[in-house]
Amino acid sequence: MGVIPAFSNDAVLAAVSPGEAIERTRRAFERHALGEWEMPAKVYLDSPPHGDFRAMPARGDGLALLKWVTSFPANPQRGLPVVAGLVVLSDATSGEPLAIIDCRAVTWLRTGAAAAVSTLALAPSQARTAGLIGCGVNGAWAARCLAASGYGPGVCSDRDAEAARTLADELGWIAGPRDEAAAQDVVVTVTPGDEPVLHASDLRPGQHFAVLGADAHGKAEVDPAAIERCSLFCDEWEQAAGGGELAGPVLRGAVGRDDVVELGVVLTGRAPGRRADDELTLFDSTGLAIQDLAIAQAVLEGWREGRVEAKEIEL
Repeated sequence: MGVIPAFSNDAVLAAVSPGEAIERTRRAFERHALGEWEMPAKVYLDSPPHGDFRAMPARGDGLALLKWVTSFPANPQRGLPVVAGLVVLSDATSGEPLAIIDCRAVTWLRTGAAAAVSTLALAPSQARTAGLIGCGVNGAWAARCLAASGYGPGVCSDRDAEAARTLADELGWIAGPRDEAAAQDVVVTVTPGDEPVLHASDLRPGQHFAVLGADAHGKAEVDPAAIERCSLFCDEWEQAAGGGELAGPVLRGAVGRDDVVELGVVLTGRAPGRRADDELTLFDSTGLAIQDLAIAQAVLEGWREGRVEAKEIEL
């Protein structure tokens, strides 16, 4: 098959800044909403009791992508990351493999960028302060992307106080308790989703919530009473209803398709976003292959322009 580039985690981060990740992710949402980028449903392969594998395909702009990614929650006890995997990028006109990419930084960047894109689209114009609940690697990139979008100062909260302090020091924010983070204008949650971290009593008029941690059925970061008070948005309905923050309310019959607007439809101007400054908005982010494609495309372009290095692999 010839020689193709293989991009490490560091190469991805060198190729794509938070600002570029935000712009690329926004465009991916728009193109998918307009039918220009295709994305079949994510496939889960359970590996009980350890975790699961996920296969995520997408196609757009002459490129086709498959992301093969894991979620093994107990891996840190083994000295291994919870999330690992590869992105394979191909030419959509010939099927020719174009690149292999470590998926970790791709995931970090598109996850953080989605939080920022939703905030720019749905938060009131006067919103500035940010609260982060969950300061792991995905939470850290969400905070960096919010900061790159002009939000802050912020409050970082985590069960691991050192993780919160380290991220807060990096951004010039402060570390604080959960309820202080939940009181900010924009609140992002990136926890394991094993218990609610946002409650109805935390809510105040005009807040925007980007909830990123519930990425499989049975997970939840927001209590039902809080969800009832919010105008609801998601990245993609079928995926969110099947395994995102909204999956539980959908299963209970508390939330239906007409209650939720996809972010891409808002970004393309075909549906309203926030309707009033005092409205509460909640964005359920489950992570889409089109977002991965947007970041992978930027990496490939950076390599072709000579801005980033890659190892070459002969297949």
